[in-house]
Amino acid sequence: MDQTSVDDAAPTDFESLRAMIVARRRSLPKRLAQVAAYTLENPDDVAFGTAASVAASAEVQPSTLVRFAQYFNLDGFSGLQQIFRERLKERTASYEERLAQLDAETQGNSHESAILEGFASAAARSIDRLTLNMDPDKLERAVRVLADAETIYLIARRRSYPISSYMAYALGKLRVRHVLIGSAQGIDPENLDFATKRDAVLAVSFSPYASETTSYVRSLAERGIPIISITDSAFSPLAEYASEWFEVAETDFAGFRSLSATMALAMALTVAIAERRQKR
Repeated sequence: MDQTSVDDAAPTDFESLRAMIVARRRSLPKRLAQVAAYTLENPDDVAFGTAASVAASAEVQPSTLVRFAQYFNLDGFSGLQQIFRERLKERTASYEERLAQLDAETQGNSHESAILEGFASAAARSIDRLTLNMDPDKLERAVRVLADAETIYLIARRRSYPISSYMAYALGKLRVRHVLIGSAQGIDPENLDFATKRDAVLAVSFSPYASETTSYVRSLAERGIPIISITDSAFSPLAEYASEWFEVAETDFAGFRSLSATMALAMALTVAIAERRQKR
């Protein structure tokens, strides 16, 4: 057993492993932290890959995967992989079980109402968690960075794109200069070349993180441009490069996740930016 391993019992599922990783993210040795980041960002790859393929993708040696598993008292790579495979089984079972339960408990028009109630309940729980865990000082600092920027660059892809799209619409109405990254012309890199240290970036991405978003954020951060991000993990690549970042965990219903809490945060940021600029 690795002498630096934790004393706690081995995690029994993906969420308990994730909680242990996040709790110890600052004390993990460099290579183990690299593995931790990769596994949380690419859980399906860990579930389906081999030790060699996962190690290659994480840019570590296979022995490092074994050390990582042992650090959390798991039985080598096979024990680690089992956690990620069970996650897939639980996700599928949950999806099927919830749909079956809806079918059993509702009929006709009430079935659709139950689906609506399920999503509404999940949205309410997500928003409650967001407000409970929000750090007011962090929110104020993020708003200050964005409000002081000459131009706000909005970056999001795939599931996160509705957030940047909404913010672009609202910022336009509020007459705040911005650039929405995600052009049909395919000239996003060229648009980002105009960004300077007087500007700021608002980036949104959730696991599995969009590679374009990660690449853009890394490049902009290396140029010294302030990054504010909304993401779902301390090991998210967006958190790594952001001056301020917000962790948003959306509650799912029947295997589907909405963007309720994320949208609420986006709306709050947008209005607060405009208000601060007006007062200034």
